[in-house]
Amino acid sequence: MNIRVAIVEDNKLIREALQAIVGGTDGFLMVGAFANARQIEADVEFCKPDVILMDIEMPLISGIEATKSLKKKFPEVKVLIQTVFDDSEKIFKALCAGASGYILKSDNPAKQLDAIRDVYKGGAFMSSIIAQKVMDFFVHQNVILITPDQDEIKLSAREREILTLMMEGNDYRTIADKSFISYETVRTHIKHIYKKLHVACRAEAILKARQKGLI
Repeated sequence: MNIRVAIVEDNKLIREALQAIVGGTDGFLMVGAFANARQIEADVEFCKPDVILMDIEMPLISGIEATKSLKKKFPEVKVLIQTVFDDSEKIFKALCAGASGYILKSDNPAKQLDAIRDVYKGGAFMSSIIAQKVMDFFVHQNVILITPDQDEIKLSAREREILTLMMEGNDYRTIADKSFISYETVRTHIKHIYKKLHVACRAEAILKARQKGLI
């Protein structure tokens, strides 16, 4: 089954290049390409994508705002943020808005396609460079996610191992390979980690685990 992909990108040349790359690759089906997110909910309702490549910097409605809106109405649709910017705060906000991953437009086409495949299968794509920038943001902004009276959080040895691999920027498939377990088992462990930490995204999980001394 082909992965249905839509693109939201205000730069015409980049939008057309992405259309050519995605549409010309086996296993992918281009279902829509839009210059802005002004009517993103209607656009998604119409073309029914599995994954959306979302620009983060757009006029009127940003990619972060669009992602937040989409995840409320279409929680099953995966959003992959793509931008020329590598600003740590924007990365953090995009991921916490519900984005499934974050790549730079400077990444090569093969990496972009891998990222689409990964988030489609339930992964949370984030390169090691992006992961480090998120951690830098936490440190510089002194973000706090815990309170003194929270119950003790107990992670298994395997969960700690997987959380460490997540902190290093590994995607789900790489974590599976390094841990010698299946992709689906990794997904299950990460769901348990999120539940125990009371967080909704990789960035929050990493920060909270570090603040609690779990990794």
